[in-house]
Amino acid sequence: MESQMELNEERFRIRDKLLQIVPVVMKAEIDQSDMVYKDGALSRKVKRLIALGIALRAACTNCILSQTQRALEAGASNEEIMETIAVEISMSGTTGIGESMRVVKFMEELGKL
Repeated sequence: MESQMELNEERFRIRDKLLQIVPVVMKAEIDQSDMVYKDGALSRKVKRLIALGIALRAACTNCILSQTQRALEAGASNEEIMETIAVEISMSGTTGIGESMRVVKFMEELGKL
């Protein structure tokens, strides 16, 4: 499996390029995201874990890496991320297992597992 850290670094590089190419669109997306993921009835951490489950179900590599990183930054523990994966596997079966491997590999590369 390819390096998830390298994929994540490439994701940031391309995102920064998009910020230069379509700054108005990207700023609107960033502002919307900042608003949605604020603490509210659900904490920012819980919202990021929900987003991780959705990203896994959608099989979106960039989303999976982003939401894993952001869940960790929001204070999610390894156990909370693994339970999120377990719920997603319950909903998706073997495809959920396949996509979840990316999270495990990324967390290994980050030294979290």
